[in-house]
Amino acid sequence: MNIKSLLLGSAAALAAVSGAQAADAIVAAEPEPLEYVRVCDAFGTGYFYIPGTETCLKIGGYVRYELGVGRDAYNPDGLIEANNESDWDSFVRAQLDVTAKSDTELGTLTSVASLRWEYGADTVFTSNANTVYINEAYIQLGGFKIGRYYNPWDKGINGESDWNSASTTTRMSSVGYFYTGDAFSAGVQVDELSREGGQELGLEGIVTAKFGAVAIDLLGAYDFGAEEGAVRVLLSAPVGPGTFQALAVYSTGLGDGYENAYYDRGEWALAASYAFKVTDKLTITPGGTYVWGAEADADGDWGGDDAWRAGLTVDYAIVPGFAAKVTANYNEVPGDEFWDGFVRLDRTF
Repeated sequence: MNIKSLLLGSAAALAAVSGAQAADAIVAAEPEPLEYVRVCDAFGTGYFYIPGTETCLKIGGYVRYELGVGRDAYNPDGLIEANNESDWDSFVRAQLDVTAKSDTELGTLTSVASLRWEYGADTVFTSNANTVYINEAYIQLGGFKIGRYYNPWDKGINGESDWNSASTTTRMSSVGYFYTGDAFSAGVQVDELSREGGQELGLEGIVTAKFGAVAIDLLGAYDFGAEEGAVRVLLSAPVGPGTFQALAVYSTGLGDGYENAYYDRGEWALAASYAFKVTDKLTITPGGTYVWGAEADADGDWGGDDAWRAGLTVDYAIVPGFAAKVTANYNEVPGDEFWDGFVRLDRTF
């Protein structure tokens, strides 16, 4: 072996040793495992899995600006004193809806938490201070449902010209069971009716039948506190380029000084509307309501003059997620007549 070969071999050996030492000196840290949010398509669009669970979550809601117009806006009957006595008023609302769903051996387990923040419209929200309240909060397992939620009497017809339920909200604490099928649905629920002096109970039952695109609802309710009941039939059917809807209500009256929690506007009522879809973005809906026996005497028997309202509602989708609604109604009630309406902008998400 000559000197040249010995030198080359030594250099190669030193390079190998140096490379091994350098490799040993640099230790690459293993990356932390990432748990990406997975889309949950089992319950529709917008759901995702809560990391580490099999529960699907959906977050949504809307932001609203609304300007009401008409005599004593939002207070046409003058029932709330020392508040708005102007012919216009506005308010803003932010609503946040959180829905959680998961499959169980007893059916789908659902919980809904819907909160509202509102500012303005003195007669609606008492003062101009920010107001926060629960819109809906309920738990549902299969067909069993309990909590505060929109009940069948909150379901109206298209447009903003119908008097479809009581003059006050019918959202209340309830316990019910609902069966939902393709062509037939039914439900029954017990309501807690809070009144001055104590709690009362109410009972509701609804049956819905579908014949293709035509749907018919039959709804009945009994207010044990007032000892009065109400029945409503609602029809919905496609007609030409739009949807025709109509409802009829019968109420037995007032009792024991209580308003019937389910319908207190009159003995009979008939309402109808036609939602004409002009374009994909524009819908025009004329509608109206007529009430027979719009007053009740001291015994709770319906009587007195009739009442009616008629109006027009225009809905326009400005861009996806941003829509405008404008409505105007002429109202004639016992001893009075007036116009009212509103302009509403909703940004949904």
